[in-house]
Amino acid sequence: MDASRKVLVVDDDPTVRKSIDRVLTGKGYAVITAENGEEALRKLNEEKYDLVYTDIRMPGMSGLEVAEHVKAQQPWTPVVIITGYGTEAAESRAKAAGVSSFMHKPLSPEMIEGSARDAMVAAAANVITLPVTLEAPVAEAAKDSLLKNIALFLAAPFIGLAYIVALPIVGMAVMANLAGRAAAKYPLVRSVARVMRNVTMMVVGPVIGLVSVVLFPFIGLAMLAWMAGKAAMARIKG
Repeated sequence: MDASRKVLVVDDDPTVRKSIDRVLTGKGYAVITAENGEEALRKLNEEKYDLVYTDIRMPGMSGLEVAEHVKAQQPWTPVVIITGYGTEAAESRAKAAGVSSFMHKPLSPEMIEGSARDAMVAAAANVITLPVTLEAPVAEAAKDSLLKNIALFLAAPFIGLAYIVALPIVGMAVMANLAGRAAAKYPLVRSVARVMRNVTMMVVGPVIGLVSVVLFPFIGLAMLAWMAGKAAMARIKG
């Protein structure tokens, strides 16, 4: 047993303190003793202990109060109650406080050694390892990035189709605009240009309408996909 395992023994009876000290020191524990509850609290505030023994009935502060203080401040620290005349009410209160076990006087070396071993094993079994999680800002950023990637993946084909359909029309319009400006210097050409513009509008109008009819469903699908992805991520965040 590692001597760094520190045990605090609280009892107003020097015989009990010496008995527990002798047995546990022989097993490698570092034993510190206190004669009453007030002294025990001072020592508990000064350093940490791996196990606390306390008599249930002492002058001044009772062992139950010591146990309640220990469990309130360090709930992981096991507490063993020593009693020679324990009552059902006292034991119920001690159990409610979270004590590990009871030792009834007279004490034997086997009882002392066994209670220490059992309390340490129970304390180790009660240690809960929490899963490692992303910090909140990192987790939120990861979810937002996932949503954006899904939306881009769904919208990319529609955006590409829009470019394929729209770019030739835009290019033709730019070329026609440049040609019209160059030819506008001649009256006859201006007259012809007006006619051609009207004809072009008549031809291009249906094409623009067709493009709109073709693209709008894809745009609608992209918007629906975006909204569905956003709703799904909101459920994940919730």
